[in-house]
Amino acid sequence: MREQANYSASAASSDFSLVLGGPLYQLFRRARLSGDTLELLHRRIMVIALIAWLPLLVLALLDGVAVGSSVKVPFLFDVDAHVRFLLSLPILIAAEIIVHQRMRVVVGQFVTQGLVHDAVRAGFNRALENAARLRNSVTAELLLIASVYGVGIFVVWRYYMALDVPTWYAIPDAGRVQPKLAGWWYFFVSLPIYQFILLRWYFRFIVWTRFLWQVSRLPLAYQPLHPDGNGGIGFLAGMTRAFAPLVFAQGATLAGALANTILYEGGVLTSFYVEIVMFATVVVFVIVGPLLVFLPPLAAAKRLGLREYAQLSRQYADEFADKWIRGAQPKGETLVGSSDIQSLADLGNSYDKVRGMSVVPITRGAVAQLVVAALLPLVPLLLTLISLEELLKRIVKVLV
Repeated sequence: MREQANYSASAASSDFSLVLGGPLYQLFRRARLSGDTLELLHRRIMVIALIAWLPLLVLALLDGVAVGSSVKVPFLFDVDAHVRFLLSLPILIAAEIIVHQRMRVVVGQFVTQGLVHDAVRAGFNRALENAARLRNSVTAELLLIASVYGVGIFVVWRYYMALDVPTWYAIPDAGRVQPKLAGWWYFFVSLPIYQFILLRWYFRFIVWTRFLWQVSRLPLAYQPLHPDGNGGIGFLAGMTRAFAPLVFAQGATLAGALANTILYEGGVLTSFYVEIVMFATVVVFVIVGPLLVFLPPLAAAKRLGLREYAQLSRQYADEFADKWIRGAQPKGETLVGSSDIQSLADLGNSYDKVRGMSVVPITRGAVAQLVVAALLPLVPLLLTLISLEELLKRIVKVLV
């Protein structure tokens, strides 16, 4: 019976996915743009990217703003639009497969690593069910759509992101925006598609955070002596690397927006350092922040481990002193060659291992990888400050 329960918990955790669910996923399946486990990736990317980008090209040609000097920013020279719809959007779609495959392995390790014992298995399964239910919520995705149009387009984009110069999508007029033919598709189809898919990822982070929070409240079988230095949940840090493509996609979108501002509004890259640092900080925190819910239980496990090993160490040290220092050793047994000293040293190493246990399941390597993913798309913008030749010289000088 116990083996059957173990199998059921392991199977449930291995089948859990952060991305296999929700109305859009079901729509893709019915439209034959996705299989049950996200097959047909190339078809999804091609259809969604073409819906978001190709009509803009056609309508811009009809408007006469695809090329030429009738507007300051013709469509074919809009860096932001091409990066957003031909690079960032496909990456956001492709990242689903990476996260799905990695998520199944990571969540399954709560069971296979022995953290979920019999007493907490029911609670762990409830956390899985709650996460799947929230992931599949129709109401949540409807609210995301409302947010995209109510806030993302008519507030954030209109007042903070749109260029204040004549472009292929709109002409600014006394503080108002007069959309062109291509602009209507841009505002009501292309941008909402991108923003919805991006916000959907942030909603998934809410689902992931809630799941981890519920699991962290369970009395898991943490092991302070575990070699990962995180009480046995060090595998969670590996999940952060699966989210690196999402960070890169957002960095590319930021790079495209800054490129437009620099090229067409006279901006300078150095004036955006604060925004770049804030962007990198926020997106990295969104990825690693959910793991902080394990800080209290890990800290408690560490304190308990220190007390237990301190008690064991004192007991062993007293017995060692009685045997070898106070003359209670058995007759004929010599100190030379005895395993007692090595055992005492091993016990000390075990205590040091518990004392060195980290209560934050986040590695520097994982954070560094996310920071690089966020900032890498911004590197080409350095060419707006110095020439490519000078940049290469400085890189070679640093490396050599």
